[in-house]
Amino acid sequence: MSAQSPLRDGDAADFELIETMRWEPASGFLRLDRHLARLYGSAAELGFSYDPQKVGEALSGAVDRSPIAMRTRLALWRDGEANASAQPYEPLAADKVWALRLARTRLASSNMLLRHKTSWRQLYTHARSEYLIPQADEVLLANERGEICEGTITNVFADFGDGILATPRLDCGLLPGVLRAVLLDEGRATEAIYSLDDLKSAKALFVGNSLRGLIPARLA
Repeated sequence: MSAQSPLRDGDAADFELIETMRWEPASGFLRLDRHLARLYGSAAELGFSYDPQKVGEALSGAVDRSPIAMRTRLALWRDGEANASAQPYEPLAADKVWALRLARTRLASSNMLLRHKTSWRQLYTHARSEYLIPQADEVLLANERGEICEGTITNVFADFGDGILATPRLDCGLLPGVLRAVLLDEGRATEAIYSLDDLKSAKALFVGNSLRGLIPARLA
C-alpha cells in the first residue's frame, strides 16, 4: 500500500495537540516536564497559542488530587484553550506479552506532522482496524521504504543482542515519544533503522509509551 499523508485531505488541518500521561497520587504526573516541553514545542512549530496557566488548570481539574492512578488526556486547541479528562488507570498484568503484527498501511517518512502528537489519528485507526484485537495487541507501521516506524500507540524497541534497545530513527517518520526520549537520554536506547525481517532476529522486543512504560512483545 502506498504511503499516506495525514495532510492530504483539507479537513485534516483541523486537529488538537494532545498529551496522554499518568497521574500517581504520591508523585503527580509522570514525566510532566517532558510532556509539557513536547506540547510547547509542537504548539510553537504548528502555530498554536500556548498558555501555561490554562494547561495547568486543565490538568489539575481533571485529576482533582485523585487518590488513585489516573490516565489523563490533555488537549490543546489552536486558540490556546485547553481541556483535560481523566479515568482510572488500569495496569497490564505483570506477565503480559503483547502480540505484534505489521499493518499494510504505510507512513510517509517526509510527513513532518507524524512528529507531533495530535488528535488526527485516521492512519493509526486504519492500521489498527486491519487486525482484530485477539490477533494483535498492537499493530506496527512501516514507511514507504519498509522501515519500521512505530506502533499505533507506542514506540518500538528491539534488543539485537547487545542489551541496548534499538528504536527507529526519527527520520523514518514517527512520533518522538516521551518514554523513547528518556531511554535515549539515559543511554538505554539508541536510534537505528530496521525492517520487519530484522525484527525477527531480535533477542527481545518491546513496545512502550509514557503511560505504560516498556511492554514485552513478540511478533505474531
